[in-house]
Amino acid sequence: MSYVPNDIVTSIDEVRDVLPGIQAPQTAKVIDHVDALIEAWIARSPYMVMSTVDSSGRLDTSPKGDPAGFVKVLDQHTLVIPDRPGNHRFDSFQNILETGRVGLMFLVPNRTEVVRVTGRAVLTRDMKLREMMAIKSRVPDFAIVVSVEEACYHCGKAAIRSGLWAPDRAAPTDGLPTYAQALEAHANLGIPIEDIQERLTHNDANRLYDE
Repeated sequence: MSYVPNDIVTSIDEVRDVLPGIQAPQTAKVIDHVDALIEAWIARSPYMVMSTVDSSGRLDTSPKGDPAGFVKVLDQHTLVIPDRPGNHRFDSFQNILETGRVGLMFLVPNRTEVVRVTGRAVLTRDMKLREMMAIKSRVPDFAIVVSVEEACYHCGKAAIRSGLWAPDRAAPTDGLPTYAQALEAHANLGIPIEDIQERLTHNDANRLYDE
């Protein structure tokens, strides 16, 4: 039987009765553009998490990664993100087409802080934009252009607590299910797990930028 939540919080006032009021710097730090400090972080980030939402409120969160600086700053109000070969579900694309809302979180290895950006997004096939993000002569098929509405640095408490960049604190990975095992169990592909693993190994080695 599924857990049924109790003692539900129904208003922000209930939260503020328990926790102290917001500190002024936490509201003042949010800016409406990409300044030199935000741009410097994005230029050093090789990994980003992108959240989108569809017209019914269902959310999708997608990881994006490439050599540092793969997300380009076109101007103080505009970012562009290359599309790379993925799972062909196109969840982010569908959501952007429905609502145009996007949230981004940029990570830089060995730094505990993150940079957050929110705004509106459109999908484009602008060849000039796509060509400037080519890797190994592979021009992305699409690009996501983000019109920045809010941007800020976010403190490093979560990464510090988790030990994200502390390998000596990392939990062992022995016994964790492999991606092949998860696909066999969840996708019902009807092929031997050895064949699934062979395909995944090939994709990781040879299909990062090519279909």
